[in-house]
Parts: sequence; C-alpha cells; structure tokens
Amino acid sequence: MGADIRVRRVYEEPAPADGARVLVDRVWPRGMRKDAARLDEWAKDAAPSAELRTWYRHDPAKFDEFRRRYAVELAQPGAREAVARLRVLAADRPVTLLTATKDLDLSQAAVLAGLLRETT
Repeated sequence: MGADIRVRRVYEEPAPADGARVLVDRVWPRGMRKDAARLDEWAKDAAPSAELRTWYRHDPAKFDEFRRRYAVELAQPGAREAVARLRVLAADRPVTLLTATKDLDLSQAAVLAGLLRETT
C-alpha cells in the first residue's frame, strides 16, 4: 500500500489528520501569513519551474502534458532531493501537500501526491 499522501489548499484550516504539512508551491501564497500556514516544510524545489507554471496556467486541456513535463522536472537533481525528502517524511506519518491552487485535481500537488503514492 502506498503512503498516506493528502492534497489540500493551504488556505484551509489545518486538521489533526494532516500529519506533516508541506507547501509545494514555488511562490508564497497570496495573502497568507507565514504563521497562519502552520507548515512543517516549504518544498520549493519540488514545485514546478516558473516557466512550466507560466506555460500551464492551470488550463485543463494542458494537464496531461503538464504532468509529463513536471515529471521530467522532478527527475532533475534539486527536485529529486526534495522528492526524496518527502518520501522520508511519508515513511512514518501522513503527509499533506499544500498548494494555493483552486482546482486541486489539476494541481502540481495532485501530480506529486500520485508520484509519491506510487513510489513510497
């Protein structure tokens, strides 16, 4: 069975079942105070590049290609270490990947969660 990986919006109230709360956005969420986020980590290196984010713009028609390009980015050295760190976190407790994105199903957090569930 895969790891207990959840995906939530960073703007939602933290829940006891969240486990480790990890922000997976490259930029800090608009309007969110750092203390209000109650993060365990901010995994900037696991977030998509600015170029990929700009190209994608959460266009549902581009999601499959986004997922493919993001997987390529996650295989690069900086991102690979960040993903390895998430795997370590997920080995012994739930991990909640947080994003400011409104549509969680089309987010990098959903792609990353799927990858972690498959490989943890």
